[in-house]
Amino acid sequence: MPQKRVAVAMSGGVDSSVAAALLKQAGYEVSGVHARMWPDPELASTVSDLENTCRILDIPLHQLDMEKEFRRLVVDYFIQEYSHGRTPNPCIVCNQHIKLGLLMDRALEMGAEYMATGHYARIEPAPDGYRLLKAADESKDQTYFLYTLGQRQLEHLLLPLGELRKEKVRNIAGELGLPAVSRSESQDICFIPGNDYRAFIAQHISFQPGDIIGVKGKVMGQHEGLAQYTVGQRQGLGLTSDEPLYVIELDAANNRLVVGSKDQLLHSVLLASELSWVSGKAPAGPINIMAKVRYKAPEVAAELYLNNGAELRFVEPQQAIAPGQSVVFYQEDAILGGGIIDAVLH
Repeated sequence: MPQKRVAVAMSGGVDSSVAAALLKQAGYEVSGVHARMWPDPELASTVSDLENTCRILDIPLHQLDMEKEFRRLVVDYFIQEYSHGRTPNPCIVCNQHIKLGLLMDRALEMGAEYMATGHYARIEPAPDGYRLLKAADESKDQTYFLYTLGQRQLEHLLLPLGELRKEKVRNIAGELGLPAVSRSESQDICFIPGNDYRAFIAQHISFQPGDIIGVKGKVMGQHEGLAQYTVGQRQGLGLTSDEPLYVIELDAANNRLVVGSKDQLLHSVLLASELSWVSGKAPAGPINIMAKVRYKAPEVAAELYLNNGAELRFVEPQQAIAPGQSVVFYQEDAILGGGIIDAVLH
């Protein structure tokens, strides 16, 4: 019986390296694919580690140049959203359009039957296709970044780390002598040096100063350009007040920064669009779900109503919901889908 061919998206990190190792051990015909997506000062070191990893695992490595596509689909989107007073999540867009979009298509065109990544999530067959489930190690779960996956991708996707804890993954890398075991885990946006997004945005957007106003419209000061702020921000406002002030809203239409008290950050309803459903179809009627409004946020109970978009009504008001971020819908361990937050209501 011929081996099933799988291409593993390899970044040089420990997760994707171990994913490739596990699939090789499971009997797949494995190849590594590395997409160059942004100029990297450590590219030579990364490629050297990747080549050593593939030599240890005895698998071929294919390197693909996707810088133009990444700039157009991810970086330009990131800049455009900030210019409109929104707070985007570029990692979600990268997974959707690059890693599990164009890169997966390229891998399948090259003869692979499956694409694999080092994401912490699980895929389970279901009567009507496939379900996307949270990782066994919920502290590392990355389904928030994968909610745009549909049935076409899940049919050809393998996630070997879904049942493992991070400590186990590192132990496997150490036992196999993989170079990635000594690499630190990056928490930064890959195209922003030092994770200083304000400095990066300043290179691409002309900041327009404007008024800082209270929620009742009183002018309280001047901001230095809306793209330098995000909902929930407290530091760096340059205001003197008897109580702590937070960014409540970025009013891009009028170039105003709205500030208020911590209580005024609370909202009971959000509106979302650009909806994506793992099953390929929206659920029928209002349903009770759990939702995350950003990656590090806890799951919270809400009612989901669908009509030309999504209206999410939270059981308890939620704090610092930022338009432009993604909201992801869960039922127990399963990810239903999600969308982009457009607005919040009290």
